[in-house]
Amino acid sequence: MSFFVTPEFWVLVAVLIFFGLLIYLKVPAAMAKALDSRAERIQAELDEAQNLRAEAERLLTQIKAQREETERLAADMLAQAKEDAERMRKDAAVKLEEQIVRRTEMAERKIATAEAQAMADVKAAAAELAAEAARTVLAGRLAAATTDPLVDKAIGQMASKLQ
Repeated sequence: MSFFVTPEFWVLVAVLIFFGLLIYLKVPAAMAKALDSRAERIQAELDEAQNLRAEAERLLTQIKAQREETERLAADMLAQAKEDAERMRKDAAVKLEEQIVRRTEMAERKIATAEAQAMADVKAAAAELAAEAARTVLAGRLAAATTDPLVDKAIGQMASKLQ
């Protein structure tokens, strides 16, 4: 009887009653159910994460394709811009050359006109000087002589020959 009086016995009895109550109240089934629902929730999260990863990979592939297309378009645009710039440079060089030729021709024409004008002015000045010199010489001779028919005839012809 001393066995029933010891505290270890009563602790054993209390533990057995406790486990019995747990089984009677279906606590292990509730715990299993809770663990199963948690496992299902975790599996659902894993499935969702897998779906999100697949979608992210698909989007990454699309973005890479778009980037490559954009880079190709940018390279094409750059090449086109370089071609346009080169064409514009050549056109500008041709136009500049044409303008230089036109201005050179215009300057040459102006120079030729100025030369012709200068020659005409020199001829006119020479004719005037010659006429003045002839008048002076003839005036000196005429002062000494009354009239000389050759001089009169030469003076009449001089004006028409000098011009």
